[in-house]
Amino acid sequence: MTELAKGAAMVTLKLYTDFICPFCYIAESSTLPRLEKEYGVVVEWRGFELHPDTPVGGMPLSVLFAGRDVGQMHAYVMQFAKTFGVELPRPPAHLPNTRAALAAAEFARDHGKLDAFRRAAQRAYWLDGKDLESAETLRAVAKAAGLDPAAVLNASKDLTWLRRVDAIRAESGAQGVTGIPTMIFPGGEAVVGCQPYEALAAAARRAGARPRKG
Repeated sequence: MTELAKGAAMVTLKLYTDFICPFCYIAESSTLPRLEKEYGVVVEWRGFELHPDTPVGGMPLSVLFAGRDVGQMHAYVMQFAKTFGVELPRPPAHLPNTRAALAAAEFARDHGKLDAFRRAAQRAYWLDGKDLESAETLRAVAKAAGLDPAAVLNASKDLTWLRRVDAIRAESGAQGVTGIPTMIFPGGEAVVGCQPYEALAAAARRAGARPRKG
């Protein structure tokens, strides 16, 4: 790990994403890790329920995007990902309700395994084509993150963690978040969407972040 310049403070940005957002996955696989590596930036993840009206059990993307060419949309996202150096398999055709997975992530946060849980959930959905709403997938993600699968499955249905998902959504509304990924830097500057690395680095510098040494 490179060191932060002497006397420079760490800058914390709030990152609003959902596991099923392709542009969130691309940013979290490319520009954001680079920003953390090259600048004194800490990412504070906030799980944003992208499609809260999705019914339990999910729905086909063809229903969500009725009248649009889903295959063409997939092709665009896959090509866009390549411009960020990310190889994205064809996105799943089924959209899950992510409320339970986001609640489980909050449980993981309180047990010091949030980053591991997020990575495992993203792999399950984007690389393995798993349904994040299924109990089997949540147990597998929990195990990969070093958490007790039964405890995580219980947490995904527990009001303690579900209410936290609701609280984050209310917080995001107060912050003016309407689309994801959204990155909010100290001072209130927001970078919305999967933007080139240079845009994130410039926003980080304006927020007071400094390059790491080495």
